[in-house]
Amino acid sequence: MSGLTAEQIAAVDSANQVADILAMPQQLEDALWRVESAGIERSLPSLGGLTPLIVCGMGGSAIGGDLAEAALASRLTKPLRTIRGYELPSWTTRDSVVLCASYSGNTEETLACYEAAGVIGAARVVVTTGGRLAELARSDGVPVIPLPAALQPRAAVAYMLVSVVEVARLVGAAPGLRTEIDAAASHLQDLAREWGPDADSDSLAKRVAQRVKKTSVCVYGAGPTASVARRWKTQINENGKVPAFFAELPEANHNEIVGWEGAAEIGPFTAVFLEDVDQHPRVGQRIELTSRLVEPSAAGVLRLESRGDNPVERLLSLVLLGDLVSLYLAVLRDIDPSPVEVIERLKAELAKEQVA
Repeated sequence: MSGLTAEQIAAVDSANQVADILAMPQQLEDALWRVESAGIERSLPSLGGLTPLIVCGMGGSAIGGDLAEAALASRLTKPLRTIRGYELPSWTTRDSVVLCASYSGNTEETLACYEAAGVIGAARVVVTTGGRLAELARSDGVPVIPLPAALQPRAAVAYMLVSVVEVARLVGAAPGLRTEIDAAASHLQDLAREWGPDADSDSLAKRVAQRVKKTSVCVYGAGPTASVARRWKTQINENGKVPAFFAELPEANHNEIVGWEGAAEIGPFTAVFLEDVDQHPRVGQRIELTSRLVEPSAAGVLRLESRGDNPVERLLSLVLLGDLVSLYLAVLRDIDPSPVEVIERLKAELAKEQVA
């Protein structure tokens, strides 16, 4: 398969981001230790009732909240909500727990939520490598889950997921998932060998990358895979540097499906459906029908199933697959997956406006 040997990948992936993707199993285990080291139990008040857990973050720092909600699903006993923006929900009270996640520690939206939570008097937890967020938290006596530096923020997905899952356990919002996390780490090691750079050219991740190259990608999830569809979209955006979109079934059957009628006139679009054994029985039927209906206007249609024996294993199998697909897509386009220059330019312009 042209462009996807280990040597060809290394020649394009200057920051060796593929190694960080393949290190997800070790990151899961390391994340558990890092949460323990934060001493969160000593800082959180005794909580009762439907105390909501609010996760505040942007981009790769927010996805942990979405994935945690999917992993916990019906096992959640209290609300878990992910906020992407400057403001906390209007219903946030001093009984809420606010987890502020920012890999850099300088994300202005997350800093705004941290300060707002302090004004309200809500319990706070921070997960970061440092920056302004860590400075404020340590000054305020707020526990900090320390992250390892030198990663791309989007490569810290395992740390963000485990941080949210463990905080949910500590505040009584869900049972612990350590057994599932340990099993997932072992499972991902096997999948990393099966799909990694040294795998055969017909391995699944490499085949999918070849199928979606030179197209925009529309990723569909349902129930437990909806958050993974978002992850695929953002990874293809940042690593592959191409437009990608995500939507959730069955909602997309009530609107987006109509848009496929004109897809071929606008450009090549590939539809990717992410499936799981725990999805609603009718969802499988919807995916079958939807894939058949959009196929005439699509550049391609792919249906991909999660793999694993527990929810965390299956969820992360699709995360790993999508991360590798997005990196391989960059290699096929001969583009370094790591730099995100347009984001840096946007931040610089916003900083100028703030000073002015």
